[in-house]
Amino acid sequence: MFAKLRSWFKRPVVQFIALTVFYFAVMLALVYLYGYSGINQAKFIYNEF
Repeated sequence: MFAKLRSWFKRPVVQFIALTVFYFAVMLALVYLYGYSGINQAKFIYNEF
C-alpha cells in the first residue's frame, strides 16, 4: 500500500501540485498571522513620549 503511494508521489506532476498547495497554505498562514500584528496600533512602545 505504502509502496504504491510512494511511487505515485514520486511523479513530478504530483510533487509540483503537492508543493504548490503546501506553499500556498504556508503563505495563507503567514497572512493570517500578520493580521494579528496590530497594523493600526503603534509599532513602538514609546511612541507617545
